[in-house]
Amino acid sequence: MASPAVASARGLTTTRTRPVASKTASGDTRTRLAVLWGTVGVLVLGAASMFIGVTDVSLPALLRGDTAAWEIFWVSRLPRTVAVVLAGMAVAVAGLIMQLMARNKFVEPSVVGTVESATMGILVATVAFPAASLFAKMGIASVFALLGTWLFLTVINRLPTRNTLLVPLVGIMLGGVIASVTTFFAYQFDLLQTLNTWMIGDFSGVIRGRYELLWIVAIMTAIGYFAADRFTVAGMGADFTTNLGLNYKSIMRVGMIIVALISAIVVTTVGALPFLGLVVPNLVSLFFGDNLRRAVPLTAIFGAGIVLICDILSRTIRFPYEVPVGMIMSVVGAILFLLLLLRTQRKEASRPRA
Repeated sequence: MASPAVASARGLTTTRTRPVASKTASGDTRTRLAVLWGTVGVLVLGAASMFIGVTDVSLPALLRGDTAAWEIFWVSRLPRTVAVVLAGMAVAVAGLIMQLMARNKFVEPSVVGTVESATMGILVATVAFPAASLFAKMGIASVFALLGTWLFLTVINRLPTRNTLLVPLVGIMLGGVIASVTTFFAYQFDLLQTLNTWMIGDFSGVIRGRYELLWIVAIMTAIGYFAADRFTVAGMGADFTTNLGLNYKSIMRVGMIIVALISAIVVTTVGALPFLGLVVPNLVSLFFGDNLRRAVPLTAIFGAGIVLICDILSRTIRFPYEVPVGMIMSVVGAILFLLLLLRTQRKEASRPRA
């Protein structure tokens, strides 16, 4: 028979583990419900998006076999909606991976110079190889985005302090320098108007045959999901990762490749989508916690939903004219970014000083 002390310890262990298991099960159920309802919401928004536009493509017209309506549907409406969903999912997940690599909640590709570097790469490709295909420009942009991401991570690793607000400020300054150089050379080669099409996200030019590169970012998003546990460990630091038997540098390289490819492909295809990769992961973390395995699908779904909402607004605010979706996302994202910064500053100010 077990002694009273052992029995007491067993009872204490049971008492302590039950609430943890219950809390984990509750979190999983909540995540599944959020994924389910989020998916339903994205499907509803996607269906609505396909019937919004200047040309009359209505459900009755499709059902009665209107040839013109079906042509517009297959050539423009469906590719645009698919492009919106793919770009929104990928950019949001890229922001989440970027935050883990930088170990900071307030960074994303458009804040740390990755998007600006990709834009510089497209400009170089346009000037040096004017007859290059879209795929070739994407490849050059990916290399520049990879170098920009590496430069940012190198700079912040050399900072004497890793203050929460200092890291994004360094990224913004680095991105500003890269954007200034890009703008200067675009002016010299009379490509400022072309440059603006890459800097501001716009889905109005998406048609069949011009969005298929975005399926690559869907693959990158899937890789990010399957490597979520490794990115979580890498976010704890090099020493912690090495102690667990993982190669820290290899994980960081994979993360940089995913972020660079997503940024380059999205910028090349539809332009920049600012603040999306910053706001969505923070909102998911705020409401559902920091479990990355749960966070990746939620981040992807919410990212697609937000871009769909902004795209629908861009087509209805000044109907029949269209506002670039990147402009709407800049305003909404900047407001949410400032609110997140102020919230973090208040939390740090309320902590007791040692």
